[in-house]
Amino acid sequence: MLHPQARGLLDFIASRNVPPTHTLPAVEARAFYRERRAVTQPEPSAVAEVRELSAPGPAGAIPLRMYRPMGSQPADVLPVLVYYHGGGWVIGDLDTHDVLCRELSNGSGCAVIAVDYRLAPEHRFPAAVDDSWAATRWIRQEAASLGIDASRLAVGGDSAGGNLAAVMSIMARDAGDLPIAFQLLIYPGTDMRRGHASHTTNGKGYLLEADTITYFHDHYITDVAQDLDWRASPLLHKDLSKLPPALVITAGFDPLRDEGLDYADALATAGNRATYVCFERQIHGFITMGKVLDEANAAVALCAAELRRALKA
Repeated sequence: MLHPQARGLLDFIASRNVPPTHTLPAVEARAFYRERRAVTQPEPSAVAEVRELSAPGPAGAIPLRMYRPMGSQPADVLPVLVYYHGGGWVIGDLDTHDVLCRELSNGSGCAVIAVDYRLAPEHRFPAAVDDSWAATRWIRQEAASLGIDASRLAVGGDSAGGNLAAVMSIMARDAGDLPIAFQLLIYPGTDMRRGHASHTTNGKGYLLEADTITYFHDHYITDVAQDLDWRASPLLHKDLSKLPPALVITAGFDPLRDEGLDYADALATAGNRATYVCFERQIHGFITMGKVLDEANAAVALCAAELRRALKA
């Protein structure tokens, strides 16, 4: 069943006549997403340090935000999670995922560096991929000055960010000079064709709707042929072998559920270590909603524990 807390959240949203994202221009959708987080997100946890950074990118500086966990010392060399936020490549930023990054840092004992990649429709595919790649390479190159251990570098993200983390893992393998130790994929989008059964069964009534997914897709993707590009649809890559160990998390009432499961299965079939956990009673986006959804906090704790174990933090 749908978790009663999730049902209550959906009913609350309906009672407030909250406009669906796909009915708003991108600029308004971004502002709305930032504003509504106060309703569902916990208060930000204190961390040892928050530092604003920037990495050179293909179209200019890429803003980054670095978190160091409570209890760490400035001289400590920490493992690091490079985090790409969700939001359909259209909405979301460093602030919308600030609370989650703080929680992951404190829970795992790792530094977390969040990447503010360019958004569509102003910057369409593959701009987000290009920025994420440039930022990740820069973080590795600057590891010593950042106080992080480049040999213990993980990538992660939720939704569109999970897509980018999966793509970064493949790109890093193929580049051969940017080893990734772990990938954290939280309800990732892995197949732009949007043909999995859960897109239909969960496509209406559970916050992220099929119409909104189409809105994000059409803002990000210029030509339908790009759906077949593995940098947009990592599930379609012909060789998913020799990739980092992965934790893939999905939600039972999420349109993206089935493509997340298929990606976890494809990773495992290709010989990788891939753990799959579905929070059967939850909706897309739940992991940032710990103020109103208890299972969000359990999911964050799971992610942090797996990061700690994989990176030996």
